[in-house]
Amino acid sequence: MPGVSIEHGQRPLESGVRTDFRDAMSYGSYLRLDLVLGAQQPLSSHHDELLFIVQHQTSELWLKLMLHELRSARELLDADQLSWSLKRLARVKRILETMTEQWAVLATMTPSEYGEFRTILGPSSGFQSHQYRAVEFLLGNKNADMLTVFESDPPAWETLHTLLEEPSLYDAFLRMLARRGYPIPKPVLDRDVRKAWVEEPELIGVFESVYDDPAAAWDVYEACEDLVDLEDAFQFWRFRHLKTVQRMIGTQPGTGGSSGVPFLRRALDLTFFPELYSVRARIGG
Repeated sequence: MPGVSIEHGQRPLESGVRTDFRDAMSYGSYLRLDLVLGAQQPLSSHHDELLFIVQHQTSELWLKLMLHELRSARELLDADQLSWSLKRLARVKRILETMTEQWAVLATMTPSEYGEFRTILGPSSGFQSHQYRAVEFLLGNKNADMLTVFESDPPAWETLHTLLEEPSLYDAFLRMLARRGYPIPKPVLDRDVRKAWVEEPELIGVFESVYDDPAAAWDVYEACEDLVDLEDAFQFWRFRHLKTVQRMIGTQPGTGGSSGVPFLRRALDLTFFPELYSVRARIGG
């Protein structure tokens, strides 16, 4: 470009670029990078412990954003703003895809390398991630017994207790459908939201009507498919987690006292929106 010269492989600093941040907000101060980048405190001298810490800390940041989006999606359903809610869910799906790909980085650590510092973790485990449990609660996989794990962490316990008492995203979706005239059974609308969701056969017929005529209510049809996409993305993340753990520790128990791989494998049998899968057996028959 005229007036611009690049010498010795350097790009000259433009005259308008600010360099003095003594009295102004900088990139680092806005993002609190002093706290973020200072939060990695390995307990061993092993090279790969930093990878292990970064993997799990970044996962917790993504879970924080996921909770932010899912809470908003639920609120928007309560306000009958379905399109906006689906925008939030689209973002959650992308977060899950990112978290799934992230396992590939941790998988570069061999069992021998992990074994050199695993003992320093003590009883700490991803099983104790309250944000992961919060996501599960928001999606309907509630388990009051899980709260006992967090009794020593009052803020985490309170978060989970609140979500236990509140309707899930699926509850909010079904209540929105009822307000739009769909024949959602009254026991479903009045159910104890503290309980984990169990498939309701009467709902399958409701969703069958949606799939039989997508054009009649395209946004509802789209929402059903987006919920299936969300569950698929979550299950892919679970599966990738399982395979990474299996690759690193084999049949050893988890550090937090779980059976390890068998415990993670059982999670794959859990489903958030079972009727949206069961209805497929009735489509096109």
